[in-house]
Amino acid sequence: MEREDRDKIYSKRVRAGKRTYFFDVRSTRSSDYYLTITESRRFQKDGGFVFEKSKMFVYKEDFNKFLEALQETVDHIKAELMPDYDFDQFKHDEIVATSEAVDAENDDYASSGSDLKWE
Repeated sequence: MEREDRDKIYSKRVRAGKRTYFFDVRSTRSSDYYLTITESRRFQKDGGFVFEKSKMFVYKEDFNKFLEALQETVDHIKAELMPDYDFDQFKHDEIVATSEAVDAENDDYASSGSDLKWE
């Protein structure tokens, strides 16, 4: 069994058009836990689709600071930079993405070659 399969404890996938975000809880050899956030972007190249991945790691000692900074940043965008924008208009997409995630629970979007289109 590969290390990547062995140390993944929990995974949450968020589909967002040509992007998919993966939030994975992983473990170290000493049974410590950390979070990896992966962005997988799909784009067309040479007549087919290619996926580019970016990954970041968040360690347990930084969880609270990370969440606080993320929430403050999102709140600033919503309240100060885009106060008239309706962020709730995307809730329908979240419901669709959730039901699709249930239908394809173990499907790795980044490797499936899916032609899923969002409108």
